Amino acid sequence: MGKLGITILLGAVTLCGLISHPDARAQAIVGDPVLGAGDPILGSKHDFTGLNDRAGVAAMPGVAFSDYGYSCVYCHIPPEEAGAYPSDFGGITDWNRFVPALDTYEYYSDKGSQTLDTLPNKLNPVSMLCLSCHDGTMSVDMVVFKPVTFDPITDNAMHMKINPDDNIENCGKCHNGVIAHDITVKMIGTDLRNDHPISMQYAGYSYADPDFRPPPPTNINRNQIFENGVKLYNGNVECMTCHNVHDPSNELLLRANAEVLCFTCHIK
Repeated sequence: MGKLGITILLGAVTLCGLISHPDARAQAIVGDPVLGAGDPILGSKHDFTGLNDRAGVAAMPGVAFSDYGYSCVYCHIPPEEAGAYPSDFGGITDWNRFVPALDTYEYYSDKGSQTLDTLPNKLNPVSMLCLSCHDGTMSVDMVVFKPVTFDPITDNAMHMKINPDDNIENCGKCHNGVIAHDITVKMIGTDLRNDHPISMQYAGYSYADPDFRPPPPTNINRNQIFENGVKLYNGNVECMTCHNVHDPSNELLLRANAEVLCFTCHIK
């Protein structure tokens, strides 16, 4: 057999091995792709793997949402799909979640404010990621790529949404403050006019606005981090500017204590 025949044969054997043993393509998923097994998100409320067991809940194990067996795939693309483009399948660029219904959103700019340096009237991918769960319109397990180790045949999940409405599609069916803790505060909804504006350029970045503190020096990706951890993404204010899902040590996942958080950016 020539070199070409051997190469083809070896390739076929390798492919068959991956198909027969899907774990071979999914062993790298342990916490965040950067932080790995030391990721503080493991065991937190945003770690859906084994959440019911950790919380001592026996009523709906594996029913409210699918437990994919790996903590990071609810946001991050599984390593076996490396190189794939979620946007080709209706997903958020670089993330393992589907794009929310952006045309249903009401933005802060709709308030007609005359005091903003920039008007937020769209969402960048990093904030789409957060809202894809917290706007209450999509289930928490609605991912673009499921890990190869997940068996959909055994899945009994109802794929419920973070929504306080009392119906079978929403967590609010039970999480109403009586049967279980109330989840109302966890749903932002699609009306963003009563929340801090997001996906807007930071006023202290390129505008000489005396009401804002200048940010730290820009790195190669234009991401800037203040001393207390508050972070700008490509020079923009996003959901994760103030919230860090990978650090549950502060209340509401804030990057800094609530008493001083606002003064990180605002002088008055």
